[in-house]
Amino acid sequence: MIKAGIIGGSGYTGGELIRILLNHPQAEIDFVFSTTRAGKKLTTAHPDLLGTTDMEFTGKVNPEVDVVFLCLGHGNSGRFLEDHQFSGNTKIVDLSNEFRLENDSVFQGNQYVYGLPELRKTEIEKANYIANPGCFATAIQLALLPLAKASKLHNEVHVNAVTGSTGAGVSPSSTSHFSWRNNNVSWYKPFTHQHLGEINESLHSLQKNSGELFFLPNRGNFTRGILATAYTKYDGSLEEAIALYEDFYADALFTQIAEEPINLKQVVNTNQCHIHLHKHNDTLLVTSAIDNLLKGASGQAVQNMNLLFGQEEGAGLNLKAGVF
Repeated sequence: MIKAGIIGGSGYTGGELIRILLNHPQAEIDFVFSTTRAGKKLTTAHPDLLGTTDMEFTGKVNPEVDVVFLCLGHGNSGRFLEDHQFSGNTKIVDLSNEFRLENDSVFQGNQYVYGLPELRKTEIEKANYIANPGCFATAIQLALLPLAKASKLHNEVHVNAVTGSTGAGVSPSSTSHFSWRNNNVSWYKPFTHQHLGEINESLHSLQKNSGELFFLPNRGNFTRGILATAYTKYDGSLEEAIALYEDFYADALFTQIAEEPINLKQVVNTNQCHIHLHKHNDTLLVTSAIDNLLKGASGQAVQNMNLLFGQEEGAGLNLKAGVF
């Protein structure tokens, strides 16, 4: 059994990791670290676990665990690793944005591999340290990578994506509380979102001179999920585009090409990404949908853990959406 430690287990991503790992056939939770809830039961932060576990948060770490998941606020992972030593055999999966970019990928002499399995599966399988992708970054990259691989991104790419309130984290804010968020939609960080860096690095790794990406993120009045639409000029037929995508994702366990238009409920509460293609005159529209807390965070982190330890890639992730 893979012994796992979770750092920052009281937030949304930590809670999803706990839920997945408690039901994982080849892993068990050794500890869940929290500075604010040490000694309290996990159910004080995650009441949905009532009847599932009596585990408590701890303020201590076991440095000998097989894998550590860092679910800390952005900018805190490095500080935590400086203050806490783990064994040379402990693998680390960081869910923040601290080590995702190439210039930030080496920390304490360790190389962090960007953990998007559909792009870097072979590298992940050989790695010890993983920088888990961002949620918007996952949805947008999976929508565009096949076009970059085929050198088809010659023109500007426009992306509009909407995310649920859990994407803002568990701490209340002026744009996440119910009275403001309910029956409301708004954009934020137009064309400057922090996930653009990792998206562009991945696209440029496949097509060096790909077109400029314009990304407009939106806040939705729902709790979880991301629906992203990307469109660009495309000189081939729709059938050719579909063939590109089906070939690129032929061995991708969790990315599916849909024949019919997709909706968010198809993927919420799963580790799936569903993609649909539509062509209008010379413009190709690519729609992708993921659960921001699963394929966009904790589910993908466990997918990476499975690859790190030579387990079946989908172990513990056989989650089905409930669409009604």
